[in-house]
Amino acid sequence: MGKRAKTGGAPKAVPLPLSDFDEARGRWRAEVQSGLGGRPNPKNRSGVEVKPLYTSQDWDGDRYMEALGFPGQLPMTRGIYSTMHRGRTWTQRQLIGLGVPEDYNVRLKAILAHGGTAVSLIPCNSVYRGYDADEVPPEILGTCGATVNSVEDMAVCLDGIPLGEISTSLNDPSPFTLLALELAVAKRRGIPWERISGTSNQSDYLSHFVANHMFFRLGLPGARRVLLDHIAFARRHLPQWNPLSIVGQHMQQAGATPAEAMGLTLSSAIQYANDCLARGWDPDQVLPRFTFFFDISMSFFEEVAKFRAGRRIWAQLTRERFGAKDPRSWRFKFHGQTSGVDLTREQPLNNISRVTVQAMAGIFGGLQSLHTDAYDEVLSVPTEKAARVAIATQNILKEEAHLTDVIDPLGGSYYIEALTDEMEAKIRAVIARIDEAGGMYAAVETGIPQQICGDSALAFQEKVDAGEQTVVGINKYRVPAEEEMQRESLKPPSRKKIEAQLKRLARFKAGRNQKEVRRALDALVRAAESKGENVFEKVVEATCAEATHGEICAHLRKVYGFGQPLIVP
Repeated sequence: MGKRAKTGGAPKAVPLPLSDFDEARGRWRAEVQSGLGGRPNPKNRSGVEVKPLYTSQDWDGDRYMEALGFPGQLPMTRGIYSTMHRGRTWTQRQLIGLGVPEDYNVRLKAILAHGGTAVSLIPCNSVYRGYDADEVPPEILGTCGATVNSVEDMAVCLDGIPLGEISTSLNDPSPFTLLALELAVAKRRGIPWERISGTSNQSDYLSHFVANHMFFRLGLPGARRVLLDHIAFARRHLPQWNPLSIVGQHMQQAGATPAEAMGLTLSSAIQYANDCLARGWDPDQVLPRFTFFFDISMSFFEEVAKFRAGRRIWAQLTRERFGAKDPRSWRFKFHGQTSGVDLTREQPLNNISRVTVQAMAGIFGGLQSLHTDAYDEVLSVPTEKAARVAIATQNILKEEAHLTDVIDPLGGSYYIEALTDEMEAKIRAVIARIDEAGGMYAAVETGIPQQICGDSALAFQEKVDAGEQTVVGINKYRVPAEEEMQRESLKPPSRKKIEAQLKRLARFKAGRNQKEVRRALDALVRAAESKGENVFEKVVEATCAEATHGEICAHLRKVYGFGQPLIVP
C-alpha cells in the first residue's frame, strides 16, 4: 500500500492567479456576456459599481497587514478588540419610550427580562423640543416617548433598576437634562457618580442641526459650548460615561448614502476632536470616550464595508491628525440601529425580514451595541408583542445562528475587501470636501451636508419611483388592500393617565423649595453668560434643586437663543 496522505497542519498557500487563470476567466466572461446580454453592472446606494464576480485580481492579499491585519490591531479593519463577538457579544440596547414614567418602567423591565442588557430611554416629543408636559397640548404627550420632566419622573422610570451596575443610554440632546436627572436620582440613592456608566446618545448637536431639527434646542454657538462643558464635567465626575456619541444615523435617514453618512460623521468627529484639543485637552484623555451611532440600511454588503472602512479611517485619523498614542483612542466604538426608513407600513410583517438582514450587516460589520426595530415601528411606538420579536431577533442571531463563532467572517472575501477599499475612497472624498469648507461646523453653517443629504434622498426616491430599486409591497409584490393584515398599533396613553401625570408635575412644582429653584436657575444663566464656568455642572445642580427640564431649557434659551437650523431648498 502507498503512503497515506498526512492530515492536519496549516494548508499550503496556493499562488494566485493560477497558471490557467486567464483562460478560465476568458471562458467565464464569454458565458456571462451571453447569459446577461450586456446588461450594465448595478451600483450600490453609495454609487459603487458592483461587478458580477470578484477574484484575486480585485484584491490579491499582498496588502494583508496594511489593509486588514488582525482584530484589535492596526489598521483595525477587522474589529477593535482581539476577541470581538467571540469573547463578548454586543450589548442589546433596545430603545424604549412609552407613555408616562410608570409605563416606561414596566416596558423596560419586560425588555430586560427578555434579553435586553442595557437601559435606553426615549423621551416624549415635548421633551425633545425642550418643554415640560404642562407647556404643550396634552394630546401629544406620551405618544412617541416617555414624559420625563423632573427628578421625580426619572425616579419612577428607573425604579428597581440597579444604577451603577447597568449601562444607560439616554436620547438626550443639549443641555443633557436627562443625564442630570439620572445623576440626581443616583445622588438620592447614595450611588457614587463614578459608578454610573452609559452614553449621552444624542449629544451630537451638528447632526441635529443638519437632519434632526426637533432635537436642536439651543442656538448653534450655545450648543457647542454646552457640549464641551458636558465633556469636561464627565471627565471630572463620570469616568465610565461616554459624553459624546457622534450620530451618522440622522444624516443617513435624511437621505445621505452610506458612504456619505460615514464621511459626514467622521467629519463631525474631527470637528469635536479639534474643539477638545482647542481647550488644551490631551487627545488620549478624550478620544477613548468618543462613540458613534449609525443607521444600518438594507444594502447588506455595502453596510458591512462602510463599517470596516470607517473603522480603518478613524484609526488613522486619531493617530495622524490628533497624535493619539493610546490604542483606546484608535477604537471606533459604535452602536447600530436597524433602519426605520427602510421599513414599510404596507405588509408590516415583512419588516421582520428587513430588520434581520440589517442586524446581520451590523454584526458582521463589528458593532458594539445594537437596537433592532420592531416590525410595527412605522405605525406607532412598538407594541409589546412586536418589541419581543425585535429582542428575539437578536437572541436568535446571537445564540442560534452561530454568527459569533468566527471573528470578521467576511474578511478576506474578494468582494468585501474590494468594496471596503472603494467605500473608503468615497468616504475620504466626503471628508476632504468638508475639510475644504473649513470643517464640519463651518460646513453646516453654509448648508453643505444638508445639500448632500437632500440630493441623495431625491436620487434614491427617483429610483424607487422608476422601479429601479425594488421595495417589496410598495412598488412590487403588492397585495390588494382587502388582503392586507390588520395593522395593530399601540394605543396612545389614556387621557386619565395624562391628567394624572400633569397633576403630579403640578404638585412637584408647587412642593419645591422655590427659593432654591430660583437660585439654581439664576446660577445656570450666569454660567451660560460667563466664559469660564461649566454650564453643564449648573444643569446638574439645577436638577438636584428640583428644577425641571423645561425650566432649564427655557433659561438657557434666554442666553443662547432658540435653535434655528438652516433649511436648504
